[in-house]
Amino acid sequence: MGLTFVTDAVTVSTPATSANLGPGFDALGLALALYDDLTARVTAGGCHVEISGQGEGELPAGEDHLVVRAMLATFDELGERPPGLAVRCVNRIPQARGLGSSSAAIVGGVQLARGLVEGGAERIDDAAALRVAARIEGHPDNVAPCLLGGFTVAWTEGTGARAVRLDPAEGVRPMVFVPAERGYTASARAALPPQVPHRDAAFNAGRAALLTHALTSDPGLLFAATEDRLHQSYRAAGMPGSASLMSALRSVGVAAVISGAGPTVLALTEVPGDFHPGTQWRGEVLGVDSAGAVVKGGMVEHAERGPVAAGRKS
Repeated sequence: MGLTFVTDAVTVSTPATSANLGPGFDALGLALALYDDLTARVTAGGCHVEISGQGEGELPAGEDHLVVRAMLATFDELGERPPGLAVRCVNRIPQARGLGSSSAAIVGGVQLARGLVEGGAERIDDAAALRVAARIEGHPDNVAPCLLGGFTVAWTEGTGARAVRLDPAEGVRPMVFVPAERGYTASARAALPPQVPHRDAAFNAGRAALLTHALTSDPGLLFAATEDRLHQSYRAAGMPGSASLMSALRSVGVAAVISGAGPTVLALTEVPGDFHPGTQWRGEVLGVDSAGAVVKGGMVEHAERGPVAAGRKS
């Protein structure tokens, strides 16, 4: 039996995210209160994307757009594509800055597709939604907090990617320092060595465990908990300004890290009022998003948050 597509438009707000958070490489992520708003409706044919804000005039306006690609992948999981789509993207998350703009597009597309199908949330639950999003992105560290909100721990096992959501402690108020120049995940990953010393791996395992406790229970430990030896030093040559700003913040006691693959710098503890990063940086204090990708129309509502699996559909 075919799908029934809803006739009204569906809108979803997707939060920015910061992955790694220092030692939690490819595993830890945090949802931030900065949002893209995406709207879609089913049409009689064709595919058109309207973009305003970040990426306007740069991103593709048809089926090659990442939101549409994620929608089509989700419709394929559901078993049927609609005859056509009209999509509008109001983008506020900076592109290619380490704040999860691609994950916001992917998760937004998955949520839009779920919302445009009657019973979409039952056919593709949060576990399956994470599976689809992680498959498109290639790793779950950004898509997990974007979908679930809060602080997430993501991993991959035999059945695929999974994640758990935790509530950050009161008083965790991230501040981002966003530069004008862009960075790209592929080049940042290319800077990483194929092997690291055992002592560095052990160091990061301890710090990642401590970070989970510090973010959820004791922010006073965040400075020590955000130390890293796996990726930030190897990437420093490719983003010297970011590395310098992170070091300057840490020198005054701020728990600062490179956000995702950079070049944005994320501070997880209060920045002194007399600290001046320089005119090339735009600083903004952001709240922690607790809801994740919220659908404002259609049929999708999040279930109670527990561990979600993203395995292969049986």
